[in-house]
Amino acid sequence: MIKLGLVGEGIAKSQSPDLHERLGASLGLPVRYDLVDSLGVADFDFPAAIQTLRTKGYQGTNVTFPFKEKAAQLADIRGEGVLRVGTANTLLFDAQGLRAENTDYTGFISAYRHSFGNQPAGEVLLIGAGGVGRAVACALGELAVSHLYILEHDTTRAQNLCRDLSAMGINASCITPEQAQQGLPNWQGVVNCTPIGHINHPGCPIDTSGLGSQHWVFDAVYIPAHTELLNAAAQAGAKTLSGVDLFVFQGVDAFRFFTADRLSADRIGPHVMPLRAYYIEQLVALPSQP
Repeated sequence: MIKLGLVGEGIAKSQSPDLHERLGASLGLPVRYDLVDSLGVADFDFPAAIQTLRTKGYQGTNVTFPFKEKAAQLADIRGEGVLRVGTANTLLFDAQGLRAENTDYTGFISAYRHSFGNQPAGEVLLIGAGGVGRAVACALGELAVSHLYILEHDTTRAQNLCRDLSAMGINASCITPEQAQQGLPNWQGVVNCTPIGHINHPGCPIDTSGLGSQHWVFDAVYIPAHTELLNAAAQAGAKTLSGVDLFVFQGVDAFRFFTADRLSADRIGPHVMPLRAYYIEQLVALPSQP
């Protein structure tokens, strides 16, 4: 039995336990995946929670809002994604110390390459510069993005991301909604990393009239799997990448880290597409389930 966890706030309905336990079962590796929810816990002590999991024999834990930055700071060893993004969503209890990885970063790269191969990302509109937006922006740096146009209502957050991307050698600039609408027909990619489109935040983050067959479009929202943005993109003839893909690929990447000493990547690989198909079916068929 391998014991894993997720530490975050308001995570009672997370799909992560199902993903890891389902993947483990398909590989003959029993997995127990527990939730450590800080919601309603006064003075929740994140470092103490992590140490408790380690003491109890957990292999590692995923980390989500609002602890991703703390997870990166707490680690003794930081993987490439953490060094680039500055946050972590996966902690591993290695013999060498606490190791942090960012599988939003690696997962987006895997999802993009699975759907689009070696197609350069090109010029991309990034909507939302929060945690996921930052991870995806850094990942696009590995996918031949030529310029990132950042649309974010929080000016300081947008400017900070632009500064950090520029330091990595990634061309980026902050833009207004009017500039996004004007430039969209000339760009290649559109990435939504805001909650807009989620069943709890319905709508579409941009005017989609400029979308066409020249575009590829990703929406980090995965409940529902077919958001207004992705539906509009499909109708315009654009290539689409669902948030379900990021959910699955980041989860699989975390599972690979958790089980590296027990399972080879070659054994895990054949189970990825059936897992993706399962979640696509579940999240399309049941769009009202948060």
